[in-house]
Amino acid sequence: MVTKIRATKIRATQTRKTDLTVGRRGFLAGAGGLTVAIAIGGGTGLVNAQSGAADAKLNAWVTIGADDSITVMAPAAEMGQGILTTLALVIAEELDADWSKVKTGWAPPNHAIYGNPRAGGFMVTVASVAVAGYFTPLRLAGAQARRILLDAVAEEWKVARGELTTEPGRVVHAASSRRITYGDIVKFAKVPAEPPKIEEAELKPASAFRFIGRDMPRMDVPAKVDGRARYGIDVKVPGMVYAAVRLAPLTGAKPATLDEAPARSVAGVTRVLTMPFGVAVLAETIEAAFDGRDRLRPTWNTDGLAGASFDSAAAPARYAAAAREPGGKPLVAWFEKGDAAKAMAEAARRMTAEYVTEHTYHAQMEPMNCTAQVSADGKSAEVWVGTQSPTPLVVAASRALGTEPRNIRLHQHYLGGGFGRRHLPDAVVQTVLLAKEAGRPVKLVWTREDDFVHAQMRPFTYHRIEAGLDAKNDVIAWHHRLVAESVDALVTPARLEASKGKDLILQRGQEQPFYGIPHMLADWVRENHGTRLCPWRGIGAGYNKFASECFLDEIAHAKGIDPLDFRLALTEGQPRAQAVIRAVAELADWRRKRDGRGLGLAFTDYHGTFSAGISEVSVDRNTGLIRVHNYWLAIDAGLPVQPQNIEAQLESAAIFGIGAALKEQATLKAGAVQETNYHDYPLIRMSEVPDIRVRVLATANAPTGIGEVGLPPAAPSIGNAVFALTGKRLRHLPMTPERVLAAMRA
Repeated sequence: MVTKIRATKIRATQTRKTDLTVGRRGFLAGAGGLTVAIAIGGGTGLVNAQSGAADAKLNAWVTIGADDSITVMAPAAEMGQGILTTLALVIAEELDADWSKVKTGWAPPNHAIYGNPRAGGFMVTVASVAVAGYFTPLRLAGAQARRILLDAVAEEWKVARGELTTEPGRVVHAASSRRITYGDIVKFAKVPAEPPKIEEAELKPASAFRFIGRDMPRMDVPAKVDGRARYGIDVKVPGMVYAAVRLAPLTGAKPATLDEAPARSVAGVTRVLTMPFGVAVLAETIEAAFDGRDRLRPTWNTDGLAGASFDSAAAPARYAAAAREPGGKPLVAWFEKGDAAKAMAEAARRMTAEYVTEHTYHAQMEPMNCTAQVSADGKSAEVWVGTQSPTPLVVAASRALGTEPRNIRLHQHYLGGGFGRRHLPDAVVQTVLLAKEAGRPVKLVWTREDDFVHAQMRPFTYHRIEAGLDAKNDVIAWHHRLVAESVDALVTPARLEASKGKDLILQRGQEQPFYGIPHMLADWVRENHGTRLCPWRGIGAGYNKFASECFLDEIAHAKGIDPLDFRLALTEGQPRAQAVIRAVAELADWRRKRDGRGLGLAFTDYHGTFSAGISEVSVDRNTGLIRVHNYWLAIDAGLPVQPQNIEAQLESAAIFGIGAALKEQATLKAGAVQETNYHDYPLIRMSEVPDIRVRVLATANAPTGIGEVGLPPAAPSIGNAVFALTGKRLRHLPMTPERVLAAMRA
């Protein structure tokens, strides 16, 4: 079982009130309110702010109401990771806010103000960079708001600003024993034409933090507990029709034969539309839409489509050939250190191993959905959806309609699971196109089966890793070759081009900057089979670290050295890396032998966060079933903004990673996903979750990502534990019972 189920924490959060329905216009027009804006998307510093509704074009971070309420705009998607609370408290810290008065509203899709500097300046919630990207800018925004309040009081009371201080929600003049609430200040405050400049050196020292480093009640939990939370799938718009779609099994596939009559015969069905993405049924009720869609039996023409030739069963042999000899296929270097080719040629001994990972599906609880209304002229639209990427979404919707992004109004909602899947706007594009055709608001809902048909997956990958050892048996050369299709080519092609072919999503984790191997090369052979791909939790680190950390373990055993000691030797001179490795070893009591169980270790780094995991496993030699009994995880993500929430996220990612390592595999035949629901795409069950222990190392470094770092160590630590117990290597994910039994027989 997972440790530390915090019932007391949940009860505490139920006393909070939060309002996530503040619209952009209502937010800016709050009577008697004071609005403060700061531009961060391009890292350009502060911009002018306005009070009240003087300028509806400004998108503000902070509004203080005459009732003492403090509304903070949320630029990141809330998908269960607690980011609404974390970012709000960062502003509240420097503002010296009364936390009980703080609430949030969704930020509109304006990357010029709300974009994340660590995400190319866009509003996207991906890659665990929300806190890392927004931390300093939001502190500056809070400090600027506080300064404006102090200046207003200083002028009103005719005292020097230096004589004033703040306490939660109040400005204090100790000399005269006067106090005034923020709400009373905004009744007379005026924002200067030139807002105050705040330097980073003026921000609070960590020793003065009241919120940062402490766990505050989660702002999203009360509404989720009592049912007020609104997800995209909950949206209802007056006059809307429902849409269900028989999705094409491959991108670009067209109906070869289609009989619309059975669908049209269903009571409530209003239209049947052949669209670029499939065949849609519009109906007055969701039941009629699904019934009509289910009666459609189109056959599909996939002639000439690249994806139609892909068969995942045949992929390993095909990819292995490319790994061993690219044969003219594009080859892109990702990480280089020294001269790996020369050092490998001169090595006294070489070791080589190859690893495979299958396609995986996001399996998010809420299937894709969207509601949209398009204007009569087709040039503007309103969209209701839960998305990880507001600004890319409005761009995609505007392009679908042939209009400008400013003509798309987005209503953000909670996400019922993202994991990268809700980064893509495919369901939104489908909905706006249907709404344009319908002339009415359209609510599109995919079933779970639809979600599988149109799955945008983690790519199939093949890895060939070679190490060169010198006469002393020390590793002097390392070459990690990855074979896979490009994810960036589908998701962010401009970035792929700008990086000269490097795929940030696919290749992340191939680098080895913290191991002291003098000569290293990581490169990529690009395949192109037309499969649907997108970021999946942990992106490239999930499979690249599986291969590299398992291979490192193979080298350690070949050298006759303990895998822990080997990693400590390789990370000499890297104190943060060594600290997490030592911490997880202490948590797991690494040196203690277990009867009938094996321990495996893996160290990973991801976006500046260091993590190390140890799995304790048993193997049923009759069935091939692996059971993970315990999983220990230590991380250094710099300053922990909310420690217990970090632990919860790490537990979540660990469960996600363990389940994927043991069970998850999407099978493709003729390019189409064969699985249809959770019955044939099994996920880890509660009864299979190990006891998880987490140690968060608090350091003085800037905060880095959390949401994904618990995942990369899971698979390699399990594989290494199986070897420690059985002497057999598992080099193919997932580690299914069939693959375990095959390894046992080998």
